[in-house]
Amino acid sequence: MLDEAKTVDDVQTALRCSARAAVRAQGMTVVQLEHGECHYLYEDAMSPLWAGQRFPATSCISGWAMLHDQTVAIPDIRTDSRIPQAAYRPTFVRSLLMVPIRVNGSPVGAIGAYWADLHQATSGEVATLERLADAAGRALAKVPARRVPAAA
Repeated sequence: MLDEAKTVDDVQTALRCSARAAVRAQGMTVVQLEHGECHYLYEDAMSPLWAGQRFPATSCISGWAMLHDQTVAIPDIRTDSRIPQAAYRPTFVRSLLMVPIRVNGSPVGAIGAYWADLHQATSGEVATLERLADAAGRALAKVPARRVPAAA
């Protein structure tokens, strides 16, 4: 599906339809890095997360993953200083996996997977989400100029 994407919306939709199930998570988000902010574009989750919201890249875990260009797995968000506790407190999220999406080698977004229970992401889950992020980056590199899609 990502290989056939013709627009940014196609890429986002393909991720929304596949990422959560691929790692058996209770939620997922697609985040775009814009002018130093993380814009939570899309989500597929058992309850609302942050679709449509923006946070400074320096104060959220998706921003950390993009700014450091690293995958991050957190088995207990309550014990990690990179997590903005106030933003997560009203959600079901207890564990997460965040993977940067790169276009031409530079992070432009991220895919986040979330679990309601303590969960240490397996090497298979990490590899799966990283493959999806790589495919999304390749697809984004081929589509017309990126614009910000509306939140779903």
